[in-house]
This record gives sequence, C-alpha cells and structure tokens, in this order.
Amino acid sequence: MIFSIARRGLFLLSAILLAGCNTVVLNPSGDIAAQQGHLLIVSTLLMLLIIVPVIALTLFFAWKYRKSNTAARYEPEWDHSTKLELIIWGAPLLIIIALGLLTWIGTHTLDPYRKLSRLDAKRPIPANVKPITVEVVALDWKWLFIYPDLGIATVNELAAPVDVPVEFKITASTVMNSFYIPALAGQIYAMPGMQTQLNAVINKPGEFDGFSANYSGAGFSDMKFKFHGMSQADFDLWVKTIRTGNALNRTNYAELEKPSKRDPVRHYGSVDADLYHAILNRCVNRDAMCIDKMMSIDAKGNMGMEKESMNQRKGAAPLTLALRSASTDNAICTVPSSSSESNNARPN
Repeated sequence: MIFSIARRGLFLLSAILLAGCNTVVLNPSGDIAAQQGHLLIVSTLLMLLIIVPVIALTLFFAWKYRKSNTAARYEPEWDHSTKLELIIWGAPLLIIIALGLLTWIGTHTLDPYRKLSRLDAKRPIPANVKPITVEVVALDWKWLFIYPDLGIATVNELAAPVDVPVEFKITASTVMNSFYIPALAGQIYAMPGMQTQLNAVINKPGEFDGFSANYSGAGFSDMKFKFHGMSQADFDLWVKTIRTGNALNRTNYAELEKPSKRDPVRHYGSVDADLYHAILNRCVNRDAMCIDKMMSIDAKGNMGMEKESMNQRKGAAPLTLALRSASTDNAICTVPSSSSESNNARPN
C-alpha cells in the first residue's frame, strides 16, 4: 500500500516538473525535425537497455550482500564465469552495432545538404512543387533573410508555406554563428566566407521560435526571430505586405551590418540581386576583391597569368616578363588609399 502511494506520488511529481518544459524537439512540426526526434528517442531507449539493468543490479547486489545479510553466499575464491562474460561483452556490443547502423542511416538520410524526397512519412513531394530558396545571413546580432526568387528580404522574421520544401543557404557577416529552428530541423552553423545548407519543410501552420545556438558576443541572448508556417494564400499575402518596404542595397546593408541589439522586425521590398553573393564572398565594398574571384585567379597559378610553354618563354625578353608579373602583383595586392591617408601615415 505504501509502495503504491509512493509510486503514484513520484509519477505526479514528475508530471508537475515536466509541465513547464517545452518538448518541441520531441514534438516538432517539420518532417526533418520529426525524424531527428525519432532518432533521439530510439538511441536513448537502446542505451537504456544497458543503463537500467546495470543500475538495478547495482542496487540489488548492494542490498543482497549487505553486511547484516548472513545468508548471502560467500565465495572469495570465485573469479570467472563464461556466461557473465558473454552477457557483459555481448549485450553492449550488439547495442553499439545497432547504434552504428542508426548513425550511418541517419547521417545520410538527414544530411542537411540532401534534397528532400518527402513531405512527411506518408507523402512524397509532388512533382509540381517548387522549393523556396532563402538566403540566411547571421549578423551582429540579428538575422537577415533574403528571398532571391521573390526579390524581398526581412530582418528577424521568416516565413514559409506549409508542405513546401525550403532550401536554406546560410552564411555569416563576421563571426561563426548557428541557425536553429527546433520545430523545423537541427541547427546548422553559419560561418563568414563560407556557405552551409539546409533542406527542410514545415508541415503544420503556426509561429515557431528561431534563434542563434552558438555564442557570438554581447547581443547573443537576444538574437532571436519568429518563423511562421503559413498556408499558401497567407504566405502570398505576407509577401505582398513585404513588397511595400524599402529597398535593400549595398549602401544600407553596410548600416544594417553594424552591431546592434534587440533589433525590431524589418521588411525590404526589393533586394540587390548580387547582395548575398557579395556578403558570402566578402566584397560588399566594391573596392574589395571577391573571394571567389581571388580563388579563381589563384587556381590558374602564377598570379592568374596563363601558363606559357617553355618555347614561348624563351622568345620573351626577361624585362617584359618581369614587368608583366609586377603589374599583376600590384593589381591584386595593392590596397586603395587616399592621398591624405598616405600623408598621415607615420612609422611606429
């Protein structure tokens, strides 16, 4: 009777303690997050197959072989049991194999770069559905979302139609960050000068939390946004509302990029077509060389000059080759500066 009351009390206490928890990770609204949550549950249950018996046996042996229990069998010379060895090594080995298979399958199935093949467990993606592309930029300390196909952009607000795949292209302006919408999919890192990707789909309408999951400075704790899952009609209306906003170009992006905290939602009705490319390649300032162009020059070798055969080099004067190399070096390595900057420069 006492044991039954204690068990009920423990269950009630657990329910009360868990009532305030947000279980969105285990009860998400997107198919990718749902698969990740399922993988988490299965992995936990597999590990509990070892953990629970070990804890139970530890308590059992502590009770059975207590000092006051004189009836317990005393065998100081015992040192081996083949059956115990098989259980101790065999059970964990089988669980590790099962976890390895789950990891292998999950790693490939839930690869964030992989195109989606279904809307959920029961529905494949219809042939006539076109994914929405969203270019994500982690700023200090806010999020910029560019819809290149729609020609709009938002700050700290993101939306997508229900049951329409979304292709995220993710980068950062300064430091490494992490893009995370628990109801949609797992977190993906955002790094300056690099692009990561995420393919996901939202299956239920609603308003969901998104935030940065990687510490990035003083304003990190307020680097949050809302993700809206909408019907197609509501999404079209939302896009129409966004189009009434101001234009986003390189000039006002430079202002937007400056560190700020608790930024309000902003809407941009038009966006420079090459802005995301410039952000990704670190050349929003037109005087800077884009990373992709720099890499292209480097890939050609010899500072971008086409490789010449030995016969062609023999026919050119050494001075001509030297001047050509020097002019190329200056074009790439010289940093533009005003005359006043040159005059004010002083050696340390």
